[in-house]
Amino acid sequence: MDQLTKIPSKQRAHEILAEAERMNPGNWVQHSHVAARAAEAIAAHHPDLQPDSAYVLGLLHDIGRRESHSMRHVLTGYRFLQRLGYDDAARIALTHAFPIKDVYSIFGEWNCPTEEVQFVQEYLDQVEYNDYDRLIQLCDVLSLSTGFCLIEKRLVDVAIRRGINDRVASRMRAYLDLKNYFDEKIVRNVYSILPGVVENTFGFSS
Repeated sequence: MDQLTKIPSKQRAHEILAEAERMNPGNWVQHSHVAARAAEAIAAHHPDLQPDSAYVLGLLHDIGRRESHSMRHVLTGYRFLQRLGYDDAARIALTHAFPIKDVYSIFGEWNCPTEEVQFVQEYLDQVEYNDYDRLIQLCDVLSLSTGFCLIEKRLVDVAIRRGINDRVASRMRAYLDLKNYFDEKIVRNVYSILPGVVENTFGFSS
């Protein structure tokens, strides 16, 4: 896989996230740090991914939350990073929320104009996912604000907060398939390289 060129450096990515935190503080910032560490760790064992690039993409995947905590963050993040010239990171800001290419498979509801939802669907329809897209989709559900967790823990957490619909089951299966995909790619269980998964999932210290 070609090395990504249209992403910020690690230092610049941290500056962008710090600015976003000042604009809209919340647990999403720590979640982003955890997702970045997960992406870096998995990419280090992947034959075609660059750990530094994966870290930056994980750190900025939710950057649209600088403006809003709603589902619209995927579009605001995409537009924001595009304006900065970081097209590869912008792509991930949009694709990270869609392990299946269906804008209505989300937890919760869209609260933006129909034409914006249509733009997201059309973008998903024309893009071919690569392993960076898939990696950040996976790391998003391996990461609570408090640390790494089992996928099921994160999915239940989101479902409780945002609700479910009749398409969510397909979305959940897609996340589990992603985990199996990366297990095969890195020739080990993903959980084995993410410290504290058991403790963080079940809320106790060893």
